Amino acid sequence: MIASLDIFQVIGFVGMIFIVFAYFLLQTGTYDTQSLKFQLINLIGAVLLLISLCVHFNLGSFIIEVFWIFITLYGIYKNYKEKHTIKNSP
Repeated sequence: MIASLDIFQVIGFVGMIFIVFAYFLLQTGTYDTQSLKFQLINLIGAVLLLISLCVHFNLGSFIIEVFWIFITLYGIYKNYKEKHTIKNSP
């Protein structure tokens, strides 16, 4: 079965591992939702899954990954903005 996987299925599988690993790190308290590392792991996982879905298309999965990416980018922006506001406040 593993021998029959194409490169895009492998990319999607690696993306899934990233997202599950990020969730595991969140649940174990290693990272919190404000952590840039947590957000980047999530973002990388979603992008890899989206790449896989461009070849092995599934509309529901594609839409959720697009939302996942936008929400993660929003979280990164929000955290960046908050850190720079606190840093620059009198």
